[in-house]
Amino acid sequence: MSITTLADKINEANAEGRTALIPFLPGGYPNKDIFWKEILELDANGADIIEIGMPFSDPVADGPVVEAASLKCLDAGVNLKWIIEELAKVRSQISAGIVLMGYYNPVLQYGLEKFAKDANAAGVNGLIIADLPYEEGVEFRDLLAENEVVLVPLVGLNTTPERMKLYADGGNGFCYFVSVLGTTGDRDSLPDEIKVGLKNAKEIFDIPVALGFGLKHPSQLIPLEGLVDAAVFGSALIRHIDDGKSSAEFMKVWKK
Repeated sequence: MSITTLADKINEANAEGRTALIPFLPGGYPNKDIFWKEILELDANGADIIEIGMPFSDPVADGPVVEAASLKCLDAGVNLKWIIEELAKVRSQISAGIVLMGYYNPVLQYGLEKFAKDANAAGVNGLIIADLPYEEGVEFRDLLAENEVVLVPLVGLNTTPERMKLYADGGNGFCYFVSVLGTTGDRDSLPDEIKVGLKNAKEIFDIPVALGFGLKHPSQLIPLEGLVDAAVFGSALIRHIDDGKSSAEFMKVWKK
């Protein structure tokens, strides 16, 4: 798969006049048997890119919903090795781009070079690391790029334009813009200053900009028209599944 796959997926959605959809589920959720069925259902019902969470015991950026789901997966024996091995078995059935999201520790423990090669072989297109600063991630970003895996830049409300330019230099795939200062979780409203941050990101990055952390309903994107190329949602989807509802039902709301 090409290193431009993630940007292509978002650009194709935008060319159709819609915001690209990026659902997030922790690896192995709601359980190891059902998880890949959920992924295939998300893919079949409009997901342009799917984020798979790498469960970790100390998820500093996760809100209560994602943290509880991730800890449940850890208790069930889910780890990075399981995610990569199982993904390789079903990847040919998934048309969406695949991004792994989580923290640096599990990847470091896996082995950076081995991870890059195994992720590429399994069909992973990108990686998001919530606790990896730019300065510490440059060499790893280049290692991933050699294996056609994108290290997705992660910026937010407290990222200055000057620092965004650092991430934009060599950035690929898409820019993940964090909508709030704090942990993940669906919210009824987004902070007013988000427009300024998104405008800066759109001006500085030459790749699509995705908005995540806090999205609950597509109506939240209306005031941000022209500033958001893709929407990431996790907590709201997890709550939906916890209520016994299907991923297809959830995606139907976002596809309108």
